[in-house]
Amino acid sequence: MAEKWSEEKAWSWYNERPWIRGCNFMGSDCANRIDQWQEYDFEQKLETAKTELKLAAETGFNSIRIIPEFFVWEKEHDGFMQRFERYIEAAHKNGISCTVVLGNDCVPPKEEALKRLYLGEQKVDWGYHGGRKVSQHGSFDESGYSLTDETENEQKFCEFVRELVTRYRDDDRIIMWDVFNEPGNSGRKSKSLPLMKKLFEIIREIDPIQPLTVGVWNCSNGIGKLSEIEKFGLDNSDIVSYHSYGPFTENIEIIYELKKLGRPIINTEWLARCLKNKVEEMFPLFFLERIGCYNWGLVAGKYQTYEPWEGMWDSYYNDPEKSSWDFEKWFHDLYRPSLRPYNPKEIELIRHYSSLADKNFNK
Repeated sequence: MAEKWSEEKAWSWYNERPWIRGCNFMGSDCANRIDQWQEYDFEQKLETAKTELKLAAETGFNSIRIIPEFFVWEKEHDGFMQRFERYIEAAHKNGISCTVVLGNDCVPPKEEALKRLYLGEQKVDWGYHGGRKVSQHGSFDESGYSLTDETENEQKFCEFVRELVTRYRDDDRIIMWDVFNEPGNSGRKSKSLPLMKKLFEIIREIDPIQPLTVGVWNCSNGIGKLSEIEKFGLDNSDIVSYHSYGPFTENIEIIYELKKLGRPIINTEWLARCLKNKVEEMFPLFFLERIGCYNWGLVAGKYQTYEPWEGMWDSYYNDPEKSSWDFEKWFHDLYRPSLRPYNPKEIELIRHYSSLADKNFNK
């Protein structure tokens, strides 16, 4: 079985490619990830994705982060595998690689989660982050639920991961395997730790050319205070990755701590204008430190991640005087549905630093 990459191997991999920058990507006409990957209306969804991937490349991006949907793989296996191939090829034709997320703890409670598991036309609630009145970004008395909480589904999920990684183990259109998204989130704590350990074992056995990572997401208080499951993910990652929607100064503190690990760093989720996490501050910081970065969202659409998290509304209405959030700004996303920029100055800045990075890389 392959082992965790050495620091030397991690840096060699990282330095062989241009500065990694892009976004967490879903086509604007997709209500959720089932919509993104299912057979129903896929041809139209793919055409939208192609248009928006071209826009991403024109913006200066060279990578996207995507989350394939296990439920669709299980229900429409052969079609899903064909559609996944077409999706990453569409990205590749625009000079864009894919970071692929496998496990995920950012999930709603069980009753709500099970309501969402159906194929066909997907429900959309307008005016809500994620397109749902009840989302994983709200406030709940119970922890989030994953299909993998059931033993039978966990075994199938491991087959899903094994098949994807085996098929693309030598494919440079995939740049990185993000083994687990926000482990321990949604009140799940260490519930997914046994599964995460299995996924690392499976992928290490396959030994892909791509590095493995798990993004630490609750690191504003320092990496010494990470939860058990986040610490395991970080300790077993080839490339260090993290999420932060906090302000500029908070990111500086996080980067300072993560640099002590001696490995390349990639921020796989950022941009929250309401929380003072802004393009004009964060993107130049990532450029200067040569930290890879994937902001959340490209074109505003059915998934509505330009709206604040539902939990932010809950907190505001409970105690408005304590809120310092700027509800006048979009939360995520860079482009309007018209494909015009939300703020042209942001796009100009992204293009400038992306061009500068590529010129320096080629010297």
